[in-house]
Amino acid sequence: MEKRVKHIELKPEMRVDELVEEMSKSGVFSAGRVAKAVEIYHEMLKAGSTIFMGVGGAMVPGGLRRVLTQAINEELVNVIVTTGANVTHDLIEAFGGYHARGEALVDDAELRERGVSRIFDVYVPQQIFELFEDQIQPMFAEVTKKGARISSAELLRRIGSHLEDENSFVKAAATKNVPVFCPAIADSILGLQAWLYSQEHELNIDCLRDVQEMVELASNAKEPGAVLLGGGVPKNFIFQSMLLTPKSFKYAIQVTMDRPEPGGLSGATLEEAKSWGKVTPDAKLVTVIGDVTVILPLLVASVLRRLK
Repeated sequence: MEKRVKHIELKPEMRVDELVEEMSKSGVFSAGRVAKAVEIYHEMLKAGSTIFMGVGGAMVPGGLRRVLTQAINEELVNVIVTTGANVTHDLIEAFGGYHARGEALVDDAELRERGVSRIFDVYVPQQIFELFEDQIQPMFAEVTKKGARISSAELLRRIGSHLEDENSFVKAAATKNVPVFCPAIADSILGLQAWLYSQEHELNIDCLRDVQEMVELASNAKEPGAVLLGGGVPKNFIFQSMLLTPKSFKYAIQVTMDRPEPGGLSGATLEEAKSWGKVTPDAKLVTVIGDVTVILPLLVASVLRRLK
């Protein structure tokens, strides 16, 4: 007998997990998939899974910095792979900078004249990047005292250990011993600053050490699970880590706005990953098509409630 769609019922003062439960009763479209993502995430945590989180896109400028930090502090993630941009913008705020609300429909040439860089409807004034440079250059000098040839994960661990901002996900990860990999670190303002530093000082961020460290983590992972926020390098770096191990991911959650038809990894289905051996044939999978800045807070808030 088929299951009927039950219509979502809203009540005053509903908790987030109660709303997600109503979405589960509906069970269809994005609402049903958000609810399934919560179920899979909760199951991963109950199983003691080693959870790898990919953080692509502009999640920190998009307001998710403290959500990522809370996920780390609440032990919802064991390994993070992210972009250099997200690390850059986390450090900007850790150094006392900020991101401003702006407009998506605007004269960008005028913004350039005003010294403002735009990320959709987020503005970052030029003086913020100047602050970043003033702070990161002496920090490079400090963190390379214990060795200048290091993986991106070791670099970020050292940087995180020097930060004082409790809202920083880089600091939280260093405190909780959660590795943060940034395999495409050169593709960011942080990477540019690292290159500038390396012109007069010794600094070698070894991407092959990243691969070695990541494969070791994958090899030792228990009931491995993946939470993929956006796509790009973070998604692939996590998935490829299993190719040199006898294991595959048993759980995977993907939140994306991309489509599979162009053949790019960011929109590739999780089912496709079975053909590569990246996920098991019977893996528990769900893809939520939606904006991570909307979906992730629902996901984390609901999972945290279920863990209480």
